[in-house]
Amino acid sequence: MIRTVLILLGITALVALAIAGISDAGQASLVWLGYRVDTSASAAVIIVGIMAFCAVTFWNIALWLSRSPQRAERARASARRKQGDETLTKGFLAVASGDGADARRLAAKALDVCDNIALVRILTAMAAEQSGDDVATKTAYSAMLNVPELKLAGLKGLMQLAKSQGEKAEAVKLAGEAYNQPKPAMWAFETLFEARLEAGEWAEALDLIDGALNRKLISPIVSERAKASLMAASAARLETSDDAQERDQALDYAQRAAKLQPAFTPAAIIAARLLGKAGKMGRAEDVLEAAWGAQPHPAIWLTYRDIVSNETPKERARRLQGLIDRNKTHRESRMLQLERALLIGSKPDITAAMTALADDAAEDRLTKRVSGLMSRGAQALGDLDTARTWVAQAALAKGEPEWSDIDAEANAFAYSASDWSDLILTFARNATLAHPRYERGEKGLPEVPELSSRYVPSMPFIKATRKSATGRVNPIPQPDDPGDYDTAISGQDLDVIEAVPVKPSRARRAAPRAKK
Repeated sequence: MIRTVLILLGITALVALAIAGISDAGQASLVWLGYRVDTSASAAVIIVGIMAFCAVTFWNIALWLSRSPQRAERARASARRKQGDETLTKGFLAVASGDGADARRLAAKALDVCDNIALVRILTAMAAEQSGDDVATKTAYSAMLNVPELKLAGLKGLMQLAKSQGEKAEAVKLAGEAYNQPKPAMWAFETLFEARLEAGEWAEALDLIDGALNRKLISPIVSERAKASLMAASAARLETSDDAQERDQALDYAQRAAKLQPAFTPAAIIAARLLGKAGKMGRAEDVLEAAWGAQPHPAIWLTYRDIVSNETPKERARRLQGLIDRNKTHRESRMLQLERALLIGSKPDITAAMTALADDAAEDRLTKRVSGLMSRGAQALGDLDTARTWVAQAALAKGEPEWSDIDAEANAFAYSASDWSDLILTFARNATLAHPRYERGEKGLPEVPELSSRYVPSMPFIKATRKSATGRVNPIPQPDDPGDYDTAISGQDLDVIEAVPVKPSRARRAAPRAKK
């Protein structure tokens, strides 16, 4: 309004100045109700401007007065909205801080002062959940099902409540209802997928993956990883079947999984194993070589080594070198290089391989398997002291998760259905292998060679005895040279070790004379 008045005054002033600047400004006459008024043109313009100003002012005042009720209503609504927002904020903060009682009080207050029904219902449900009232929680989440935009949130809350109460079937049912909504949520898919895995329903889980991919809940790469691991699990289940058709299906699953994700080692191992049984050695080697190139694993080279049995050590070493060349820089390749050198018994190759493995044998990276491998290398070089040192260090070193995938009978990935569920979930989500046996602390294939750690000195003042089968105490023959290792004597053989003087033999007493 002020701007309008100023514009009118400005126009009036300009017109009055323009008229006043003319030499003959002219006259203005007004006759109204028998009265006549004569004045100059500039004065008339000013009078008209003042009258227009008064008219505009009067009109705006009238409008302002007529709109007073609406302004008062807007002010009340704004105050109510502000109070509701503050109540909701305090309520959610109470839930976040774990104060369920205060959260429920604020949620009840929000019902009266807040017009945002969706947020009020969410706060009511969360407050009841925080306070530990399962009945109120179920009621609050059930009320959310009647609001279309809150239905998924209500289903999720009821699903979590069912899980916490141990009602797995009800939780899966609610997740299924949420998954069938026009716009499903990721949590519904994950709940159903985990339920399928827990039940060992690999085929149903595969169908679920296809549906999630079509509905764009998961990315294509996640879909590929999940499919590969599920097909490998199916192959593992069918591998030992008596039905030839099922074994053929297992081979098909395993080959498809290995081709889809070469980095999923179990798929390659199962595929190679089945191909070997079918007499397709070349194809089995190709699968293992591709897997080694993608992600080396000790089970790969062990399977690759044993897939051909009728070959000389040199021929086997030549095959293993081809596997190493697939991924030369990987740690597993350096370890396999030492295994290869030990296979052919070449001391220069053993020394070179141990040198290449030195960084992996450093104190901060040392594992039991590396210690055992270095011990075997030192033993092959004839350095028994160093070999025993590595064995001693292995006692303090950590194990390798990958090595735990091979059990004590040298079976790779011989896991139960629940273990396969962990493998599938971990690989699908993170593209890494889970190691259930390692997490449980189960023993697998031995990592450290069995070496005699007893050192039997032959100093002249030590005499050892042991009992014979008849109970007679016989002396144990002592080696001629001090420091020899007696691998034939164990701690159980020794009955008594007496620290008594023993006269040295004449041969040892006689000192050689220097020739003149």
